[in-house]
Amino acid sequence: MRFSPRDRVALVAAPLAPLAVAGALVPLRTGVASTNLALILVVVVVAVAALGNRVAGAVAALSAAVWFDFFLTRPYERFAVTDANDLTTAVLLLAVGLAVSQLAARARRLRVMTVVDAGLLARIHDTARLAQGHGSSAAVVDQVGRHLVDILRLRSCRFEYGSLLGHPARLEQDGTVVVDREPWDLEGRGWPDGEIELRAAAHGHYQGRYMLLPTPGVVPSRQIREVAVTLADDAGAALDTAGPVPEN
Repeated sequence: MRFSPRDRVALVAAPLAPLAVAGALVPLRTGVASTNLALILVVVVVAVAALGNRVAGAVAALSAAVWFDFFLTRPYERFAVTDANDLTTAVLLLAVGLAVSQLAARARRLRVMTVVDAGLLARIHDTARLAQGHGSSAAVVDQVGRHLVDILRLRSCRFEYGSLLGHPARLEQDGTVVVDREPWDLEGRGWPDGEIELRAAAHGHYQGRYMLLPTPGVVPSRQIREVAVTLADDAGAALDTAGPVPEN
């Protein structure tokens, strides 16, 4: 699964930020209760999860629990906990971090929903209900494709199942566009030439991609592009649950 630039930064910070903060707290470990030190690490996990996605939050939570054990509980500088209270704190630190990572992913989706008008919101709700209900994955894929044509004002849109081919420009999770792995100034330069890839994935599993053919001179707002990404995620979720539908 490909991540947006912001998600990649969060993934780099996820294992390193808790390590750095736990190391910085070493001088305080004999004078401050371990539960208070753990709360500081929770703040770090929240920050990473808010910056990135559930994967970054989960990695940060695991890193925080590991380095809390190593640096801030007795015996120090060993992966062992002899005090039952410290063990409980470490387990709770991990559990809270994992919960926060899930909330961060949901918060990103809710943020998209708060900035769109009623018509776009209705499309999100309708597609989510279809994806979570008894509709076939093919129906979800087709419905999302129609919505993408409408909201992005595309000339055409098609869905490809299976492996990735080529290196087309890509619409990222945060609504930005990259070409050859470099950010593209969409507002200043318009859409790049050719089809634009929008991937459909769920739980880290790639399911397929929409190939978008934009209308020259028409650049939807970033909020609308984020709605498009949310709709593609619904298609990915439906395919992840039911399995991909073979092409005719």
